[in-house]
Amino acid sequence: MSALRLSRAALRARSAVAFKPVQRRGYADAVSDKIKLSLALPHQSIYTSQDVVQVNIPAESGEMGILAQHVPSIEQLKPGLVEIIEESGGSKQFFLSGGFAVVQPNSVLSINAVEGFPLEEFSEEAVRSQIQEAQKVAGGSGSEQDIAEAKIELEVRDCDA
Repeated sequence: MSALRLSRAALRARSAVAFKPVQRRGYADAVSDKIKLSLALPHQSIYTSQDVVQVNIPAESGEMGILAQHVPSIEQLKPGLVEIIEESGGSKQFFLSGGFAVVQPNSVLSINAVEGFPLEEFSEEAVRSQIQEAQKVAGGSGSEQDIAEAKIELEVRDCDA
């Protein structure tokens, strides 16, 4: 047998041993039905929990609901509400300016945003008055930059100019 054939045979035998199939999880193994969530801004963490049942996010590809054992993925977030449903049955909502959600194996979810605020910090009257002011400015009363900023503000709030 030539040296080339001998080395090929040895290489095949080594690769057959090196690539054994990975054992799969059996039915008896416990699977967590909770999400480990971290919601962070550059300067602080605004929410962490080990007992989250579901997280609804405003992804660029569409609204998404994330449950335990979700497929690992990275989603870009558009401005909007993130809803966190806790094991106790309660829920919390945060307004985020955008960002990214990273779903990792073992039900770990990290949400990172530049700005984020709990929904209870907003007052309905203040939001309405800001929308009215932005509609006035977007209608043409202001500088070109002011008009552009007002249109962005209305877009974020899903209002028509």
